[in-house]
Amino acid sequence: MTQANQPLSSDREPDSLALLPEIFRQTVEHAPIAISITDLKANIIYANRAFSQITGYAPDEVIGKNESVLSNGTTPRLVYQALWGRLAQKKAWSGVLVNRRKDESLYLAELTVAPVLDEHGEPLYYLGMHRDTSDLHELEQRVNNQRLMIEAVVNAAPAAMVVLDHNRQAVLSNPSFLRLARELTEDGHAESLVALLRENLTLPFEALEASGKAFSGKEITFDLGGRAPRWLSCHGMAIHVEDEQAHVFFSPGEERYLLLTLNDISELRQKQEDSRLHALKALMAEEELLEGMRETFNGAIHRLQGPVNLISAATRMLERRLGDAADNDPVLSAMREASAAGLEALESLSGSIPVRLEEAKMPVNLNQLIREVISMNTDQLLAQGIVVDWQPALRLPWVMGAESGLRAVIKHLVDNAIEAMAHSTKSRRELFLSTRVENGKLVRLEITDSGPGIAKELELKVFEPFFSTKPPHRGARGMGLPMVQEIVSKHAGLVHFDSSYPDGCRVIVELPFSAT
Repeated sequence: MTQANQPLSSDREPDSLALLPEIFRQTVEHAPIAISITDLKANIIYANRAFSQITGYAPDEVIGKNESVLSNGTTPRLVYQALWGRLAQKKAWSGVLVNRRKDESLYLAELTVAPVLDEHGEPLYYLGMHRDTSDLHELEQRVNNQRLMIEAVVNAAPAAMVVLDHNRQAVLSNPSFLRLARELTEDGHAESLVALLRENLTLPFEALEASGKAFSGKEITFDLGGRAPRWLSCHGMAIHVEDEQAHVFFSPGEERYLLLTLNDISELRQKQEDSRLHALKALMAEEELLEGMRETFNGAIHRLQGPVNLISAATRMLERRLGDAADNDPVLSAMREASAAGLEALESLSGSIPVRLEEAKMPVNLNQLIREVISMNTDQLLAQGIVVDWQPALRLPWVMGAESGLRAVIKHLVDNAIEAMAHSTKSRRELFLSTRVENGKLVRLEITDSGPGIAKELELKVFEPFFSTKPPHRGARGMGLPMVQEIVSKHAGLVHFDSSYPDGCRVIVELPFSAT
């Protein structure tokens, strides 16, 4: 081995130890942090190069002077009291002071002062170390101010906003979103509203979660019973942020957050809905007129069919009785003419019945149809002093069906309920409507009134054509409930009365989600 690879001999150790003070001095002198040493009265006895660079004072300009030469006078007295209190306890102190450079400019000094103790634990000197943190403070304040401004804008925004993590938990939400959650959910929690939105925006929400695909302008509606419905325009986008953990500093990963923005467009949609409702009223009035004409013609045909059938039967009997003399019998000839005229009249009446056009089937929201019917009947309900209790399912599956036909079903049942209560002697007049999902397969609609109800033995008979429980002078034609049953049957549903309901009449309509 060469001498360089040999262990240091004992005669070289004193030389190494002799170098230590110089090494320490050079280390302190070239340290990138300002270092000063003072006596116990804070008079400077040493300052390194970084001290001069930060303060602008050369070492010979500050040695012998008190550290207070750097004081600007704006640091609160309590800070200095805390500093000297810690030093009196022979403990280090850390904090921030506002210092002044030689050129009178100010800077923030992040300072640590520690006592240098002798072998008896008594202080000999004070060691001060500080660095200029002005730029860092300005950056932190700028970031904080920007955060405060962004929070103020987001919190004041009328749009509801929420940020979700990968577990669909709300990590940020503004007051508009929390207010919306209280209005639309039972428990008022942000997560409950998120779950409700996800149920109504299944496909776009899944695409947003899976691949970060944004969506915009997706409208959803919430029926709130007696209150006005809410229309929301929903927007979603992904926010990609880098992982904040230390162990991935050199290979940072991304984490995806979801931003949902909800705009309440209820006022705009309500105006559009009002306009559409006026047009719908006119359309339904025309349809009711045509339906009335159909019922009138069908009633006339029904009533005329009996006498025509009797004449035809009597003609055949008389023909068999007269035999060969039938051709010369004037009575039989008259009867034949009457029968022919009757059949001609029946044919003419049948051909005059307005044709009911077959309506194309489409996804229908029963809650919306009920809301429309209630709105159209508002004047009648107020005139009769009827209190409406409307409890819709907050999320109701679509029913595939004929929209105008299903609306006519609801309208007729509600009209029947209003008329029943109008002619009832009961002082309590209440109309209760509700929708819910039944057994995960059916949409169940209940219409309950506080009228006199229907006798149990008539619950099936009222669905027969031309049968009515109403007095003749009220213009009852007995075709309303048969029409209701016909339309419901075409949708593979059921309509029946709840015979167990004791305080009036309850009609139940059940329709499958996807009737064909």
